[in-house]
Amino acid sequence: MRVLGISAFYHDSAAALIEDGRLVGAAQEERFTRKKHDSGFPEKAVEYCLGEAGIKLADVDYVAFYDKPFLKFERLLETYLAYAPRGFNSFRMAMPLWLKEKLFQKTLLRDEMKKWQPDFDWQKRLLFGEHHQSHAASAFFPSPYEEAAVLCMDGVGEWATTSLAMGSGNKLEMLREIHFPHSIGLLYSAFTYYTGFKVNSGEYKVMGLAPYGEPKFKSLILDKIVDLKEDGTFRLDQSYFDYCTGLRMTNDKFGALFGGARRNPEEMLTQHHMDLAASIQAVTEEIVIRLGRSVKKETGVKNICLAGGVALNCVANGKLLRENIFDGIWVQPAAGDAGGAVGAAYAAYHGFMGQPRKLNGHMDGMAGSYLGPVFEDDEIADRLAKAGAKFTRLTREQMIDQTAQALADEKAVGWMQGRMEFGPRSLGARSILGDARSPSMQKTLNLKVKYRESFRPFAPAVLREDVDKYFDIHTDSPYMLMVAPVVESRRRIMTAEEDKLFGIDKLNVPRSDIPAVTHIDYSGRIQTVHKETNPDFYDLIAAFKGKTGSSVVVNTSFNVRGEPIVCTPEDAWRCFMGSEIEVLVVGNCFLRKEDQDPALKLDYKNAFELD
Repeated sequence: MRVLGISAFYHDSAAALIEDGRLVGAAQEERFTRKKHDSGFPEKAVEYCLGEAGIKLADVDYVAFYDKPFLKFERLLETYLAYAPRGFNSFRMAMPLWLKEKLFQKTLLRDEMKKWQPDFDWQKRLLFGEHHQSHAASAFFPSPYEEAAVLCMDGVGEWATTSLAMGSGNKLEMLREIHFPHSIGLLYSAFTYYTGFKVNSGEYKVMGLAPYGEPKFKSLILDKIVDLKEDGTFRLDQSYFDYCTGLRMTNDKFGALFGGARRNPEEMLTQHHMDLAASIQAVTEEIVIRLGRSVKKETGVKNICLAGGVALNCVANGKLLRENIFDGIWVQPAAGDAGGAVGAAYAAYHGFMGQPRKLNGHMDGMAGSYLGPVFEDDEIADRLAKAGAKFTRLTREQMIDQTAQALADEKAVGWMQGRMEFGPRSLGARSILGDARSPSMQKTLNLKVKYRESFRPFAPAVLREDVDKYFDIHTDSPYMLMVAPVVESRRRIMTAEEDKLFGIDKLNVPRSDIPAVTHIDYSGRIQTVHKETNPDFYDLIAAFKGKTGSSVVVNTSFNVRGEPIVCTPEDAWRCFMGSEIEVLVVGNCFLRKEDQDPALKLDYKNAFELD
């Protein structure tokens, strides 16, 4: 039995394929088209999934779409009518697109399916799930739990913005919802917009900026904007926002409350912006923790699963974990809309088709999120040679040893091994790696390799058995979705003079013996590395530990700012030649920058639209 799941037409389009209950493949369209957050129909991702299974569309039982367009259209119309005549310009701009395209997504999907299978019976084989149902299914069904509560938090689906479900076996029951326009995701996006970052892509920047500030505006937000109840439910005062009817997130009343006009993108960040980031982060954490407590009180279950874009807020996840409300917390690694493809497929397989669910008894069903394309060594060598690369082919043992030595020598290493990750995080398959012990590595990677804001933190990848030697966490965090403090014994206390430094100036002050992955609040966004899911990455870190005594490396996504994570050997080569990455390792092919033809160097610094 096979189900193809699809998310598309908003942002982060993706496809996923389930075969007899197992997730065979999943990928985001952006990785193939090289267009960040590509929202178009995921044609190439579908092709990949079918190819990975070695089947044609005719071999798929159902195609499941991740939301219901008519319900979205209903919400749009009701919202405009409720606020009329305000928002007429926005309405006038939105309607042609809906009437021409979005309202007829069933027809679009039917036509796309017919490209692969002209006799595709769309009336019988095309299914639609609600947005939050897809999120909930993506969180529960691949989780390692037989029973769990499921909390979904995002901007908005059709109507739901926050939802609670209960999962048991192959059953998933949606219990209750908070509806648009009251949305924790849109609240966070409003502050993302106001502090000058892009909505739907810059929220993680606000999270990264928050530790540089003080939550001075938390009380103001809760007094004026958010009516937060003890159980975590909330309502937003819409007089401060423009997202219901306008073409912007916040309005002049919002600006007056927080001290003026929104920051222009690329404008210098000030302490004021850092304090705003800290404040909305603190409010978000408060909401998530209150929701967690009320879910536990209501359901009594031991475990909780999270999905929706807000579940990518790993700082809030870490705070929820340390509250010890639940025995286990599992977060879908592709918690945003891309994961809706996985959820739609699971919802159809277990819910619509009634197929049984089988747990593997030890790990989750996401296979480490290594669900994308893989390239064999001969093909890698052929592709790199055609691109003009100069490389050495090594044995696996030589490749691991020489890469570990490059890291020990404080080189920036591009690392492409095995199947590409699904979701927004690089997890050691398409990564840029560095030595976490280096005091200069964070600044070097941000400014010279990633070409991005200097305040952005990097994640530590650590051997699972060693995680508690470095961080105050005692559980798996394979998907980089939990933040935890560095253990006291590894911290370096700042001097009084260093403590007086302003905001980002504090960044260059080492705070621990792994300074490249220690944020200014002594925290790290942790990836525990497991031999079962990524033996190459595990063995690399183990070899690095053998050379240095340290089992932590810097792990950041293999791309520059504004570029999708690399997918193919050619993508990796271009990013290598367009940045100041010093060593590239693709499969068993080992490349040094100094060996390459200087004429092939690319200017990647301005190659992509900034995110």
